[in-house]
Amino acid sequence: MSHLIDTTPLFEPWLNYKNPLVRQLAFCIASPGILQHLPNELSLVHSFQLPASGLWQQHWQHYHPRLLQLDKNVDELVDFLQKLKSTRLGLRFEMFIWFWLLDHHYHQYELLGHSIQKIDGPRTVGELDFVIRNTETGEIEHWEVALKYYLAERDYSLPFWYGLNRSDTLSRKLNHFSHKQFQFTEALNEQIQQRYCILKGQLYLPQNNPQELPDWVNPHRRIGEWGYQIPSRDQNFYRLQRHEWICPQPRPSSLTAQWWTDGLYKQADQEHYYMYRQPRLILPQV
Repeated sequence: MSHLIDTTPLFEPWLNYKNPLVRQLAFCIASPGILQHLPNELSLVHSFQLPASGLWQQHWQHYHPRLLQLDKNVDELVDFLQKLKSTRLGLRFEMFIWFWLLDHHYHQYELLGHSIQKIDGPRTVGELDFVIRNTETGEIEHWEVALKYYLAERDYSLPFWYGLNRSDTLSRKLNHFSHKQFQFTEALNEQIQQRYCILKGQLYLPQNNPQELPDWVNPHRRIGEWGYQIPSRDQNFYRLQRHEWICPQPRPSSLTAQWWTDGLYKQADQEHYYMYRQPRLILPQV
C-alpha cells in the first residue's frame, strides 16, 4: 500500500525557539521519525520497534518548559556539546538525545548507560547507544539512534533510498540494526526487554517525479526534494550550514545562492528544502 504526501499542517514546534542550539535540541526531541512502521520487505533477524507515532510530541510537551529556559540561557547546553569533537551530524544528534535523557525530571526514563561496548576477549563485537530503564513500565530498553538523509530513486521502494554516500542506503541501515546493533540480550547486568530504533532526519523525493509514497514513509515528517537542476534566483534558495541540516537558524544564514555545490538549500520565505546534487559525468567504456 502507498499514500500521497499529507498536505495538512505539520507539527514543527522547534521553529518557535530563537537560539539555534535550542532549535536543534527541540527538533531532536519533537520531530517524528522518518518511518511510521518497518517496511514489510525488511527481514528481521533480531527484532526491534519504532516508537509510537505520537510519543515524541508528548516528550516535547513535557520538555517545553526546559526548552524555554534554555532559550533564555543556553550555557548549559553549550558546555555539554563541547564534549563532542566530531563534526558528524549523527553524533551531534546523539549528543542532543543524551542531554535530554539526562534531564530525568521531564520524562519517564532512567539512563543506565551510554555508548556501552560489548567485548568478547580481544574483540569488540558491538556498542549500544543507550540502555534505559522505563520507570513507568519497569522494563529495560535498548535504544539505537540515528539521524539520516535519504534520497529516493526509481520507484521509491526500499532498495532505492540512498544517502549522500551511495553505499549508505536505508535498506542497508535497517538491516544493520537487525543483524548487528540489536543482537544483544543483556547489558550492564540487566536483561534487555525492549529494543527501539530512533531514526530521524529527512527524506527527499526527486524533482518533477510525482509518485505515491510507500506506506512506511511517515507522512507527518516534512519531505524535501532533490535534483540536479539549479532553481531560478527568484526562488530565494540559500545554502544551509552543516549544523542547520538538523534545524535552520531563524533567519537566513547566507545570501541567495549564486554558485551551487552539493548540499542542502532552503527557501528564505518558507519551509521548502532542496538537496542539490551536481550531475556526474559517466565516462564511456573503453
